[in-house]
Amino acid sequence: MLEASPLKTLTAAEFAVLGLEQLAYIRPVTLPDGKHAIGVFAADGRPLAGAATVELAQALVRQNELEPALVH
Repeated sequence: MLEASPLKTLTAAEFAVLGLEQLAYIRPVTLPDGKHAIGVFAADGRPLAGAATVELAQALVRQNELEPALVH
């Protein structure tokens, strides 16, 4: 009999913090004034920062000892 994958047994709260200390997500955002920027978000979706370019956002993430993950 096959065992269930550990990921399938996570609660919603456990899943929400998965990668919280390792990853930051980077994606395009539209600011309230209609301008475009690159948003940096924690693994649980909390906004952390903004940058003018993807390259700057990636550098910011790495400076904080996290790994960037691009979201399209």
